[in-house]
Amino acid sequence: MTRNDRIAGTVLGAATVAMGLIAGAFYVFACAVMPGLARSDDRVYVQVMRDINDVIQNPVFLLSFLGALVLTAVSAWQLRGEPYRRWVWAATAAYALAFLVTVAFNIPLNDGLAGPGHPGALREEFEGPWVVWNGVRGALSTVASGCLARALVGYGGRGRRRPAPSSPSGI
Repeated sequence: MTRNDRIAGTVLGAATVAMGLIAGAFYVFACAVMPGLARSDDRVYVQVMRDINDVIQNPVFLLSFLGALVLTAVSAWQLRGEPYRRWVWAATAAYALAFLVTVAFNIPLNDGLAGPGHPGALREEFEGPWVVWNGVRGALSTVASGCLARALVGYGGRGRRRPAPSSPSGI
């Protein structure tokens, strides 16, 4: 294995981990955070979402959120010519769409929730659309994560040959 092969494998592995973290974050929002908040009154709901939107803007999350896209795209470029590269390109496309959904829908909804207004009205404009778009980006990032996992299996298995079947001894 050459140095370039090790680097490409490391980038693919890092992309897979970053994508798994992001898919997991969206998943947790879909199946726990938002259903839990749905049980809250309007004032609590709006305040907690505002708090989440404030604290999630931190270097660790942003590194994963942006890193998943950058690492996946770099991996797709590094693995050009490999038979499993299509999985990495599919992951890049799926996560690019999830990233776009976040920027075009979820972030503007977050910004709207941060503005002035009655908690009931703010929640009514925010909750339904945000949950739907989070589901979309969650599904897309999960697909991307699965594609990267498949590519990682292909990468790990490249160059390996199956041993030829041997005949039982003595025959």
